[in-house]
Amino acid sequence: QVQLEESGGGLVQAGGSLRLSCAASGSIDSFEAMGWYRQAPGKERELVARIRSSGDIIYADSVKGRFTISRAAGKNTVYLQMSGLKPEDTAVYLCNADIPHGILLYGYWGQGIQVTVSS
Repeated sequence: QVQLEESGGGLVQAGGSLRLSCAASGSIDSFEAMGWYRQAPGKERELVARIRSSGDIIYADSVKGRFTISRAAGKNTVYLQMSGLKPEDTAVYLCNADIPHGILLYGYWGQGIQVTVSS
């Protein structure tokens, strides 16, 4: 079993910055990918940023140039540095990890953390 614990959310004014952290614990030998999604009220969950074990990174167009995803070397932790925050970034942010167990790939989710950007 794998657990993902998010931290770092909160309330910030437009233009401000926050850094989210996601720490994974449990039965982990390696990662296929880790990433951040978000879901605003009344909207579908959407990908924010994702980093693969190869180092490949993808970002949603809406956050390119403002958000940076990174993974701590030697640690099961991924970060999302968010700058230039806008009210439309307000959402619950969820950490996701794709972890292989044998030949199967399992997807895990954190409980989510609230990010609120005031105008």
